[in-house]
Amino acid sequence: MADRAPLLEYEEGPAVTFSPWDGSSPAPGNGAGSAASPRGAADSWNPGSDPERDVAAAPGAQQQEEEEQVVAVFVVTFDTRAGNIVEWCLPHEVDLEGVEFKSMASGSHRINSDFVYFRKGNYFGMACFANMPVESELERGARMKSVGILSPSYTLLYRYMHFLENQVRHQLEIPGHYTQLEAFYEDKKGVLPTAMSSKGIPTSLQPLHWLPTVNKYMYPEMKITHPAGCMSQFIKFFGEQIMVLWKFALLRKRILIFSPPPVGVVCYRVYCCCCLANVSLPGIRGVPETKPYFYISVADIETLETEVSYVACTTEKIFEEKKDLYDVYVDNQNVKTDREHLQQLLKINSADKDKYRKLNDQRQMLLYSQEVGGDCSTNEEDLFILFFMEQNNRIFQMLLEVSACQDKTLTADHVRSMGLDPQGDRIFLMDLLEVYGIDVMLVIDNPCCP
Repeated sequence: MADRAPLLEYEEGPAVTFSPWDGSSPAPGNGAGSAASPRGAADSWNPGSDPERDVAAAPGAQQQEEEEQVVAVFVVTFDTRAGNIVEWCLPHEVDLEGVEFKSMASGSHRINSDFVYFRKGNYFGMACFANMPVESELERGARMKSVGILSPSYTLLYRYMHFLENQVRHQLEIPGHYTQLEAFYEDKKGVLPTAMSSKGIPTSLQPLHWLPTVNKYMYPEMKITHPAGCMSQFIKFFGEQIMVLWKFALLRKRILIFSPPPVGVVCYRVYCCCCLANVSLPGIRGVPETKPYFYISVADIETLETEVSYVACTTEKIFEEKKDLYDVYVDNQNVKTDREHLQQLLKINSADKDKYRKLNDQRQMLLYSQEVGGDCSTNEEDLFILFFMEQNNRIFQMLLEVSACQDKTLTADHVRSMGLDPQGDRIFLMDLLEVYGIDVMLVIDNPCCP
């Protein structure tokens, strides 16, 4: 029986961006005497009123509770002399090297607010950034900070988005007051492994619960707080190019997405790109993991040099010149590669157009059923995830069946039955067989050869 593939769950909610300051009333430079905005329940952390504690009685609550653990909380600030620095953190001995660049994306000084997902070793982080005008020559008229957390999984980080966005506003208005962050950490703290301690001192006698593999994080149930939905916006943004990205994702290529700030929505594109390669069939083993790195900076170059497969985003244009670090470079809606053997995959063929048309047809049918019949059992996010998962399952099911035959011959009819173009997808299929180690013989004639 095939494993159930997790789906992206879409949760309608307010946008994650902040209401920008109008700049007409800059805050005092030293923070003293500034009028802090009224603090509501969302601004503070009250462990006794945490609604997520209700999951404790549900099946699998222990694993979910472990995934909810926060192993670090931090405040990053921009210092006019030293640049990005970690201003404060708990626990104090945690190694946060590089987080000061991950949580405050390059170019953020041009925008009022943003949020960012990132990876730090085996952990995932989320931070909320804000930029506030101040009457201070020392700060050059602007105060910029990020407040963030680290967790074993990114699937539940969204729950703390509003808390973090309110905390970063609080840190800008009244710098140096960490009471609420301390309370939050005490309530949610997980066990910090020795490897994460900069001093090499164990911070707990109990080991951190480690999930078996990073695959646990690859296609998670993740409620997106973007008001228009994550995957639907992703498809609309790229149009037919989504089929090109789908092939590169399925081939486990190194995909780097460039965009100027804000970077939060681009982090969602990283997640969506990983979802394109979802396969729920058993028997697909031994392939490189597509690691969602989310936001990266030049501080991550050494790490990326060792990766064979990943999806990441950046605001730093210098990465475009470092062609040895990626296979596919996405600049806005332009997907390109400098790998000669992958050039053919950039072309949209007839089968790609057909799949994209079917995807849109299914979407229109869904919208019609929701409007006329009131059927809300399925949403657009589920539809998109299922569409690509079923397409992938269809391909691998056929490949596995052919590999089990005595002659192991994959014909043009087989290819068409998989929803692919026998000629236009020839190189894609050859690479697919090699990456996944499937033993079949491709006997489609190449029209370029006699």
